Amino acid sequence: MASSKIDPDSGCRLPMVRRDDLDDAGKAVFDHHMAPGTDSLAGLKGPGGVRLHSSKLSAALRPVAKYLRFDTGLSTQIREIAIMITAREMDSRFEWAAHEPEALKQGVSQATIDVIKFRKPTTGLDPVEAVIIDLGREAIGAHQVSQETYDRAMAQFGARQLVDLIGIMGNYMATAMMLHVFDNQPPEDAPVLPLP
Repeated sequence: MASSKIDPDSGCRLPMVRRDDLDDAGKAVFDHHMAPGTDSLAGLKGPGGVRLHSSKLSAALRPVAKYLRFDTGLSTQIREIAIMITAREMDSRFEWAAHEPEALKQGVSQATIDVIKFRKPTTGLDPVEAVIIDLGREAIGAHQVSQETYDRAMAQFGARQLVDLIGIMGNYMATAMMLHVFDNQPPEDAPVLPLP
């Protein structure tokens, strides 16, 4: 449900950040979000715009976010499944709206997306996809991970990639919290995440 105080320019409770109000580090992040072909899916009308209200935080998080999205060695499909299960478990409508189309673009099947979106069993999915979804459901939704799920994940990814996978989920959990607090509204024509 939308807050009654959504800024029409930013799409959230905060006003749109102004470049002239930022320090040099903030201006560099601002320019990144505004550049054509940027890797930011939502530009300044998303978490990037919210974080710029604390330009030092924004500048500090940028290298971490870049590493987690592009430099872990995990495939784009694995990354998007990890982001989507996080968005689902956090009921993050904005993240879902940004990442459902991105997941399809990166080769995640609609069937896998629907397993996540509608909280269906993972039976019959590719074992890699299933373990990511089960891991996210347990870690985020149940706040504990069974030994069986942990063993499957460790066998699939090994220690370094499993830590990176959980890093992706943790990063998007923090983003979901920010989006909830500042009530970022997804575009009206975006894919809808059914909420409980």
